[in-house]
Amino acid sequence: MFQEILAYILSTSGWVLVSSTLPTDYWKVSSLDGTVITTATYWSNLWKTCVTDSTGVSNCKDFASMLALDGYIQACRGLMISAICLGFFGSTFALVGMKCTKIGGTDKNKARIACFAGVNFLLSGICSLSSCSLYAHRITSEFFDPMFVAQKYELGAALFIGWSGSILCILGGTMLCFSIASSKSRSQANYIYKGTASHISSFPRGQAKPVTQRPPPDYSNSSRMQHFDKNVYV
Repeated sequence: MFQEILAYILSTSGWVLVSSTLPTDYWKVSSLDGTVITTATYWSNLWKTCVTDSTGVSNCKDFASMLALDGYIQACRGLMISAICLGFFGSTFALVGMKCTKIGGTDKNKARIACFAGVNFLLSGICSLSSCSLYAHRITSEFFDPMFVAQKYELGAALFIGWSGSILCILGGTMLCFSIASSKSRSQANYIYKGTASHISSFPRGQAKPVTQRPPPDYSNSSRMQHFDKNVYV
């Protein structure tokens, strides 16, 4: 039960971080520095691109058309939305499959549900990790490309939040998947113990079953006559 609770806390925390990554502003950021202060900060996410001047005023422009976007942005959107949906289903099934709850049926069914929830969290972490890594790869490839003459960006805070949430989801999902193996071994041990206890309890208390039982001696008259044949006529 402690393993399942810890796994649920880790995976749910990771899902919350992944969910907060999608609308976060700073996926990539760049700045123009003056002699004393930063004159302008350019930043962008999956939905818009903005510029913030030194006074703190931001001017943003939403992406006009989804079909006109770059392919990597569309892929990152789909992966992040899939990660959030999988994490939601995983948290719901994990509540049903945990042993500390009263729903879900027998322990065997609850273990299967918990394992299915772990698979959902694993897929959620993999989708989020792929999305953040794809976006970061595009940023770094443009930054180190000497032929790229447009505005160059660096990694934003949203990517690190997404990576952290992905790792937590993967860890929690793995622990939930292993909970079904521990449940099977525990049920087999209980079955063996109950079978042994029932076998022992079939005998009276304080008496042990002899290994080999010799037949009782025959004290009938015929046996006596055969054993004491010399004194028969006395």
